[in-house]
Amino acid sequence: MIDTDLYKAKTLYPFQKDTVEAILKEFEEQDNRFNLLFQLPTGGGKTVIFSEIARRYIKHFEKKVLILTHRIELSVQTSKQLSAIRVENKIISSDVKKLDEDEDYPCYIAMVETLNNRLQDDENFIEGVGLVIVDEAHYNSFRKIFQYYESANILGVTATPLSSNKALPLNDNYDKLLVGECISSLIDNGYLSDAETFTYDVNLHGLKIGSNGDFTVSSSELVYGNYFMQEKLLFAYEEVAIGDKTLIFNSGIETSIAVEETFKKRGYKIRHLDSTFSDRDRKDVLRWFKETPDAILTSVGILTTGFDEPTVETIILNRATRSLTLYHQMIGRGSRRLPNKSRFKLIDLGNNVRRFGLWQDYINWQDAFRFPDRFLEARLSEADDIEFEVEFEFNKPLKERLNVEMLESFDMKEIYYECIDNNIKGKQAVDLSLENHFQAIQTAAEDLYDGLDLLEMLQEHVEHRLKAYTKCISKSTPNYFKFLLETYNRKLRQRLRNELDDE
Repeated sequence: MIDTDLYKAKTLYPFQKDTVEAILKEFEEQDNRFNLLFQLPTGGGKTVIFSEIARRYIKHFEKKVLILTHRIELSVQTSKQLSAIRVENKIISSDVKKLDEDEDYPCYIAMVETLNNRLQDDENFIEGVGLVIVDEAHYNSFRKIFQYYESANILGVTATPLSSNKALPLNDNYDKLLVGECISSLIDNGYLSDAETFTYDVNLHGLKIGSNGDFTVSSSELVYGNYFMQEKLLFAYEEVAIGDKTLIFNSGIETSIAVEETFKKRGYKIRHLDSTFSDRDRKDVLRWFKETPDAILTSVGILTTGFDEPTVETIILNRATRSLTLYHQMIGRGSRRLPNKSRFKLIDLGNNVRRFGLWQDYINWQDAFRFPDRFLEARLSEADDIEFEVEFEFNKPLKERLNVEMLESFDMKEIYYECIDNNIKGKQAVDLSLENHFQAIQTAAEDLYDGLDLLEMLQEHVEHRLKAYTKCISKSTPNYFKFLLETYNRKLRQRLRNELDDE
C-alpha cells in the first residue's frame, strides 16, 4: 500500500468523467467475455481514468480488478493514484512469490512477466478477477496473460491502438474500440500544450529495417553518430531551442553519448540517460533534469513511457522511426500543460513528420483498429519511397540457419530495371526473386519440413521484396499485392515440395 498522505488524488476533468461513464456502460451492457480497447492521446490522463474505473467497477460489480503494466514505474504510479482515491491495492513485484490467505485486496497491479511466472506455477494465483485493465495495450506481451482470465472483461488502454507486432492485430483480442478526445480537442480545451514543429531534411541513406519493421539500432548509430549529423543537431538546437529545457530522443546509446559530448564542448548543461543506468543513477539524472531550468537530457528509449516532466519545453527527435506509436510517445513527453506553458517546440531530424504528418493531425483510429495493415501501408507509402531508403536486416535466427548474403545480393529494383532495359517484362523480376529465395532455402534446408519452416521465417523478407516490386510498377493496389504474395508463396512451396520431398 502507498501512503495516501504522500500523494494527492487527481481530480477528473469533465471529459474524463464522461469517459469513465461510457466505459462502465459498455461493460454493463455486455457479457463477461466482452473486451474493450480505449484510445486516448498521451497526456490525456489514462491512469486517472482507469483508476477511477477500477474503483467504481469494484464497488458496482463486487469483483476484483487486475491492472497489468510493463514497467515498474507505471505500476508504482498507478498504485499511488489508486491509494489516493481509497482503493486498497497490492503490487505483484518480483519479491511477491505467493499471496497469504489473509491477504485479499480488491485490486492488484502486476508487471506482465512477473505475473505470467506466478500463473504458470499457480493458475489461480489471483482469483475472483472480473476486470483486467491493460496499460499500454499495444504491446503484445500482455496476450500471454489473457488465457488465464477468459471469464473476465478486459479493458485495454493506449494512445495508439496499433499492435507492436503487425502479425498480431489488436482486433484479435478486443471486440470494440472506444476513441477518446483527439489531440486537437485537448489542445483547444486547454488540457494539452500545442506543438510548434520545425523540420530539417536529413539523408537517411544507410538505414536498415529490422525484423520488427522499424529501423535497426545498428544502422541508426551509423547514420546519426557521424560528425555531420551531430553538427546538424547542434545547429537545430541553437537555432530553435537554445535555453529551453530540452529532451533529445536517440535510437542508440553510442549516439546519445556522442550528443552529450558534443553539447558539453559548447558549454551546455546536458546529461545522458539509458536503460543500463541503475535505479539510483536514473533518479539522480531525472532529479537534476527537473531542477535545472535550461537542462538538456539526451536519452535512448527509456523515457518514451512512464515519464512525466511537464516543464519540458522542446522535444528533439534525433532519430527516424517507422512506428507511429513511438512517434506519438516521444512527442507526447512535451505536451504536458502548465499555467505558463501553452506551447512546446518539436524539432524533427528524422523525416518523421513527413512520414506520419503533424502530431496534432486528425487520425482515424477506428480505421487503424479495423484495418491495421491498410492503415499503416497508406501512411508509410506517403513518404518519398521510404522502402528505398532502407535495406532489410535479417534477424539472428535466420542468419544462423541460411546464407543471407545470397538474399542480400538480390536487388529487386535493380533487377526490375535491368529487365525493362533488355525489353523483358518487368514481371520477370518476380520470377528471378522467387528463384533466389528457393536457392537460399534449398541450400540450407535438411528436408521439406525444414524448408517450409525457413519459408515461414522469411515471410517478412518476401513481403519486403514484393513491396519493392510494386513500387516499381505504375499501377498497384492492396488487392494486387495480396494476390502477388499468395501466388509467390504457393509457387515457392510447390518448388520446395518438388525438390525436397524425395531427399
